[in-house]
This record gives sequence, C-alpha cells and structure tokens, in this order.
Amino acid sequence: MSIDFRNLNTLWGSILVETLARLGLKIGVVSPGSRSTPLTVALARHPQIEAIPILDERSAAFFALGLAKQLYQPVVLVCTSGTATANFYPAVIEAKESHVPLLILTADRPPELRHAHAGQTIDQVKLYGNYPNWQAEISCPSANIERLRYLRQTIIHGWLRCLDPVPGVVHLNLPFRDPLAPTPDLEINNLEANFDQEAFFSHISRQNIPINHSILEIPSLPRQGIIIAGLASPQNPESYCQAIANLARSQQYPVLAEALSPLRNYAGLNPHLITTYDLLLRNAAIKTQLTPDVVLQIGELPTSKELRIWLEEIDCPRWIIDPHPDNYDPLQGKTGHLRGNIEQLGHLFPEKPDNNREYRELWQKFDQQARFKIDRLLAAETKLIEGKISWLLSQYLPPRTPIFISNSMPVRYAEFFNPPSDRKIRPYFNRGANGIDGNLSTAIGMAYKNVPSLLLTGDLALLHDTNGFLIKKYFVGSLTIILINNKGGGIFQMLPIAKFDPPFEEFFATPQNIDFCQLCHTYGIDYHLISDWTDFKQKIAVLPESGIRLLEISCDRAFNTQWFLSNYVWGVGCGVWGE
Repeated sequence: MSIDFRNLNTLWGSILVETLARLGLKIGVVSPGSRSTPLTVALARHPQIEAIPILDERSAAFFALGLAKQLYQPVVLVCTSGTATANFYPAVIEAKESHVPLLILTADRPPELRHAHAGQTIDQVKLYGNYPNWQAEISCPSANIERLRYLRQTIIHGWLRCLDPVPGVVHLNLPFRDPLAPTPDLEINNLEANFDQEAFFSHISRQNIPINHSILEIPSLPRQGIIIAGLASPQNPESYCQAIANLARSQQYPVLAEALSPLRNYAGLNPHLITTYDLLLRNAAIKTQLTPDVVLQIGELPTSKELRIWLEEIDCPRWIIDPHPDNYDPLQGKTGHLRGNIEQLGHLFPEKPDNNREYRELWQKFDQQARFKIDRLLAAETKLIEGKISWLLSQYLPPRTPIFISNSMPVRYAEFFNPPSDRKIRPYFNRGANGIDGNLSTAIGMAYKNVPSLLLTGDLALLHDTNGFLIKKYFVGSLTIILINNKGGGIFQMLPIAKFDPPFEEFFATPQNIDFCQLCHTYGIDYHLISDWTDFKQKIAVLPESGIRLLEISCDRAFNTQWFLSNYVWGVGCGVWGE
C-alpha cells in the first residue's frame, strides 16, 4: 500500500495501518463514526487487510474476540469517540481474562476540546482500567518525520504487548483534529517527495512475535496421582492432546478431561481419559477410594463444582502447568506453578514404572460404569431435554466442526454428558469472565471464513446479543445456532433461590415469550423448529456450506430441572454401581 499523503490525518492513519499490515494484521473490525474517519479510511483502502464494518460496538467487540480466538493473533477494533468506546468494555474484560489478543483503537477529540462540553467527548485515557496489557494515548498527528517514527514504533510495541508475555488487550487512544475526511492538503506534498517508504518500514517483520516461556523446576511425583485437563483452546489441538497423552502414559495417571478442551474429541490418542468425574465425585464411597497423592492441573480447573469441592477436601499437593503468570488456583490449595506449555514440559517429567496401574484402573472401572449408565439413560429419553442435546452433538456433528458453547447450563451439560470420541471437534468458549454477553457475536467471529461451525446457546444468552445478527450482511461462512429455548434462565432453577417464589420467577428466571421464528425472519436468518431427536440428528449431521441458520429446541424448564435432579444427581449419581 502506498502511504496516503492527501492530508495530515490520512498520512497518520496510513502509517499506522501499514505498520500493522507489515506486522501481520489480517482483519480490522470497524464501527461507524466521524472522529475515527482517518483510521476507517486507512483500513478500508489497505489491500492486505480485510476491514469489516459492524454497527453495534458491543457486538463488534465480541465479533473481533471470536476472530482473534480463531486466528490466534491480534484483531484490530476501531470506534469513534464518546460512549462508543464504553461499549467495548465487556469484550475487553473477556479478552483479558481468557488471554485473547485485541488491539483497540479508540478515536478521540484533541485535548483542547476536552472538558468543554464538546460533543461525543468523555475521558478515554485509561478507560479500561487495569484490563489492558498496555495502554497509551498517541499524540495528535504531525507531519514531522520524527513523529511518524514515534507513531510507527508505538504501534509495533502495542502489537507485541498484545502477544507477550501474555496475550491480551492493548488500548491506544488516538485524538484527531479536523479535517477528518481525506480532503487534499498541499502542505503535505513536500514530505511525500522525500519519503522512502521501504526504508521507513524495512525493520518491521511478522517475526517480531516473541515466545518467552520457561520452567524453573520439575517436581518429583508420588505414585498415586491424576491429571486434570481444564478448559483449553490450543492452536494445535492434536499436539496438545498428544503431549497430555504422553505424560499420562509416562506417569500411568488417569486424565480427567473437561469438555471445553480438545481431549474428549481426540480420545484415540489417550486411553486414560476420565469423562464422568462430576458424577463419580457425587458418590461419597467412590470418591474416598479415588483420593490421589498428587494432582497435575493443566491450565484452568474444569467447570465442575463437585470436582472443586473434592479438591478442597483432599487438599493434596497440586502442580499447575500453564505458560501464563495468572494464579489458576481459586481453591487456594497446596499448589505450585510450572510456567510453560504442556507441549514443552510434558516430556520433562521422569518416566515411572507401571506402579500406578491399580489406581488408574480403578478410575477407569468406575468411569466405564458411569458412562454406560449415562449413555443408556440419555439414549432412552424421548422427550426434548437439554442434557441430551450436547450428548448428541458430540456424536453426530461432522468431524472437526468448531463449536462455540455458551455459558450457563450449556457448558455444564457438555461437561456432565459428553462422551469421549475421536471426531476432532474443536470447542470454543468465553469462560474468562463466564458471562453471557456477546456469545452470538463471538461465535460469528469464530465461524467467519472458517469451516461450517456451530453455536450452542440458551434463549437468554441469545437475546442478550441479538444485534450480532446485524453482522450477517458481512458474514462469510456457515454458522448453525442450536437454540435451547426454555423460556428463561435454566441455571437459576438449579440454585437454592428457586425455592423462594416470589421473587424467583420474575427476578431470576426472567421468563420471556419471544417468537424466535419471527425474530429470525426480521434478520433474514434461516429458521427450523426441531420436532424430535431424529429430526435433530438429521439436521446436525450435515451442516450448510454458507449462511446462518437457527434450530430451535423448545424445552420445559421445570421438567428439565426435575429430570436432571432425579436421574443424574439423585438417581445415577447415588445409585449402586456395577449393576
């Protein structure tokens, strides 16, 4: 791209964008506005960057989050000044907590217009508090070559801080004076005549992405141990699963595998997987027999509350393997942190003789019994219940399908019921802050120019982000939305507050009566109401090649809760094993 010398602002914007392009930026997500005009024009005209306009800033931010999750590199997010910037905040929080690289460029009024009741002017400096990896305000544009170098180097630093030492958010606030449109300014011509573009950018390379992880010590492990593999969305899921499998074999440890990690979907690599741990640990006699001497925790803990309660009870040493500097122990136990990737560290643990087999086989025996009971229970259920949806998806989706699993009950049902398979399905999620904001927009970002993808969501989570459907105009790819419509907040039905009505139904369950067929018609979304499980299996076995479609499954919230308590919590969970 040639630098745009039409005026000072186009020069500033094009230097900024060209720097990002040479660093490797592929996509910029832009919300419309006047003050951000120089950035929007530069992104829109760059031949190597895809600029996507999204009307709603909150939706745009989550869409960018989904793209960054898919690409494993920074996505640029642009908006105008004022309250538009505040609408990025929920996605900023999620990106920080889940280590997703976002480079946020907020346009602003120049300093002389601040604190003077100029329109669309708020205090945007350090707007996102402590959530960014780094944040700075760029100076107002200048045609001085030294100032252009300053801009270039600041952008390079911001890009790198998006990635290292931990992926996350960088916020750059950019004030612009008028004229904002690319109207010609003859005074800039002298600089253009003496500007050597290749020399100016010659030192910028896509290799400017440091990787700097290390480990200080490898512990000596006792005989009886387990591996807990928590939620993870690695860039190379097969090598990630292989590394855990190698560690499990060398130590003869069973692997408790969260559904929001690739492990359950690469079961052929690891014969030591345990997927029914939530159910097993609801049985007092069984969990006593399964007490380990040590726990190797890979990444964050799984979602299961029963697992967390059990870990608190046994209070044994726990080693957490993860490259990030975060504290991944909300239980405040006897933990040590090994800073590094499992792919780097797994082979460093000394191989042990096969003296843990009896303990491992005990886990596997109970797991096989529990899996048999769960599968038999769900296979026999003819009514449309929530738990069976995730169970069927794990078996009937096309191999390697990316699936975004929304928060609240969908992530829990996946953990409770999803069996191991070798279908190589790729789970995505927003578990950094565990919120329902932006799930639809994030899923659309995940699916953008990807293979046919799927979103599993509840009704309230979808309604919380229906502006995400406005992205449809620019969407390239295929996304199938599985909507669990129980007309309210099903997760609250599981909590003690459900026994207190009022105020439970109105203030917690928050019932809704939306006609999702009409909603889909409004946005031009293909809609289908699922009639039975045969219909459901047929529609998920083959996904469309393009477009967005919604499959609604209507469930009875009260019946679903009673079914779960009767059959899972009180029934299978506390029944006699081995029948």
